[in-house]
Amino acid sequence: MVKKQTTTKTECKDKHCFIHGSDKAKLRGRTFEGEVIRKLPGRVTIQFERMMKLAKYERYEKRRTKLHARLPDCMADSVAIGDRIQIAETRPISKTIHFMVSKIVKTAEVKGAKQ
Repeated sequence: MVKKQTTTKTECKDKHCFIHGSDKAKLRGRTFEGEVIRKLPGRVTIQFERMMKLAKYERYEKRRTKLHARLPDCMADSVAIGDRIQIAETRPISKTIHFMVSKIVKTAEVKGAKQ
């Protein structure tokens, strides 16, 4: 008789998690990439810049956009302020949250670290 090996993995108790949740939120629609400027329990705020054309002056200007995204419990330890992350659109989770963190693109460099 062959025994099946059970692998222990980190349990994610977030019901909205798109990977582990019981009430999975499907990722669909638009995706954005930006820098984490605020981290709260279960939520992050990202900021990114975009170029807007001013037709009157025939020039471009930089504008900033802030978006709130759901941070699943399984990714909470790996995301920090200053990291560059990708968020994807999902169904509305709360009044302000319509996006979910899908992956970490680049981690922030620690300032003052000696090598």
